[in-house]
Order: sequence, then structure tokens, then C-alpha cells
Amino acid sequence: MGSRVLLLATKDTIAYRRRAGRESVASGAQLLAAAGPVGAEVTVVDVTSEPGWDISPTTMLALGRRVRQAAGEYDGVVLTHGVDTVEETAYLVDLMAGPAAERAAIVLTGAFRALDDADTDGPANLAAALAAAADPAARGLGALVCAAGELHAARWATLVDASGPGFSSAPSGPLARIVDGRVERLAAPPPRPPYGGGEPEWDVVLFKTHPGMDPELLAGLPDRGVQGVVLEGTGQGNVPASLFAAISDLIDDDVPVVIASRSHHPAGSGDLPRDIGMAERLGAIPARGLRADKARIALMAALGDGYGVDAVRAWFARL
Repeated sequence: MGSRVLLLATKDTIAYRRRAGRESVASGAQLLAAAGPVGAEVTVVDVTSEPGWDISPTTMLALGRRVRQAAGEYDGVVLTHGVDTVEETAYLVDLMAGPAAERAAIVLTGAFRALDDADTDGPANLAAALAAAADPAARGLGALVCAAGELHAARWATLVDASGPGFSSAPSGPLARIVDGRVERLAAPPPRPPYGGGEPEWDVVLFKTHPGMDPELLAGLPDRGVQGVVLEGTGQGNVPASLFAAISDLIDDDVPVVIASRSHHPAGSGDLPRDIGMAERLGAIPARGLRADKARIALMAALGDGYGVDAVRAWFARL
């Protein structure tokens, strides 16, 4: 008996048709037909979602729940998604999946060009994603982003070129590629993330730091209900010294502060420069190599498993 795969179709560019002066959106069944035979028993469910560039936290969380449930019922799950934010939803799905990721392959894919464009990439991306979801070799790898025949770990996948194919896992490289409809492994996956089963906390803010940043931007956040803060620093995670007092105040209020980097290749934990070391002494938590958008998703998941600075620090230590 072949693998059973669930296709969750959320529309976006992969389903858009724009020719002849009329716009329309293909259904999941029409997308499946365009992808061609995939050698698996595929069930299609159309899912309501905003465009990827404007997806809401509520929708992302709902998709994470949907994938987690489906991973307990199917051999593989494919979720179509807008490419703008697919890396964030993929990482949220990865963090929410827990043990379900050991039982089923989980693959997210999308397209850079509309379905009826002459050079559309959607059908090929979907065919590759479905092939990966049907292949036992993709089970246990966690959530994957599929584009241009490559499979990227959700933790590492980054959109680097919006003109397509656009995704990179640098410096780690893709986990696998699809060759003749099968998964060909290229690298070991990242460790599975902590999983406590809690629902992610959405009241987390992200600031991109810059020279001369006003520390008052961080003042009063706990009074507004903010549960966690991510600061995107420069270089290896440096943040302006003018923010140290505000960081200390947040931590005194038991609001976790995670420090990431805008660099594509930030230092990992244990290789931190003196600047971030000073912030650490104040109680800030290094992002362990995550880019800022992923660090925000991770902090949401960490807060779902336990509130407060100490609980979040312990969670990140296991990431």
C-alpha cells in the first residue's frame, strides 16, 4: 500500500492565475492535477488563509495545529504557503509538531510565479513536496521547506532572493534533494527542538537595533502585556550599550530578552563577543544562531512551555 499524504492548500501565488485579464485562484485539487502523478494516495483539503505577506499569528497557529493533528493520521503532510513568510510558519510548525514529526514527513512549499505563468515553478515545487512527503526517508527530519527540488530544514531555511528560487540553508546547506521522485539525503538534520506541548505565546515583539536607538522604545512593554522581546543586533549579536539599562529593566520584570543577529552567519552559543557577553550578564538570552525572525518564533514556543526568564533560558539551552 502506498503512502497516505494530506495536502493542505492555502492558495497564494502557487494557486494564482492572472492571464486573459482575469484573476482566479486554483483549488487544491486543481493544484494536485497540475503537479501530475506523485505515486501516493493524496487527500486534498482547502484551507482559508491570508496571503503569506500578511498572514496573522492566529492563522499561523491554526496551521501549526492542523499539521500536528494530520501528522498523527497520515504518512506525510504538505502545506502550500506564500513564500514571504513560509520560513516562519515552517519553523512554528516544526516547534509545534513534537513527536508527530517522527511519524510523518512535513513539507511546506510555495511558488514565486503564478500558476499560469509560462515559467511557473508551482507545479514542480508541489510535485517535489508531495514526493518528499510520501517518502519514508523524510520522516523524522522535522518540518521542511521545499523549493527548486531542494529540502531545507525549517530551522535553517531563509528566503534570500524574492525573485526565486530564493531559499538557502547557509551555512549548513539543504538537507536533501528530490531525484527521480525520491528523497536523496545530503546532510544530517538539526536536533529536534524542545517540546512541552504548550501553545505558543504571541505577545512577543521584535526590534531591529541600530546606532542611536532610543531605549525608550523598550520602556513600558510589560505594562502593554508584552511577554517577551527579541533584539536583532549587528555582527555576532552586538546591541548598543545605551540599551543595557532597558534590557536590565525588562529582565527585572521577568520579561525574557533574546538577542539575535542580522548577520547570515552569526556566532553560535559559546562564541559570543564581549558586548553580548555583557548583555548576557544582565540576563539576556543568546538566540543560539537563529536569525531574528526565527528567534521570535522560538521565544513564542518557549513561553508556551513556561513563563519567565529562567524558564525561557532553560528552554533555549535545549534548542
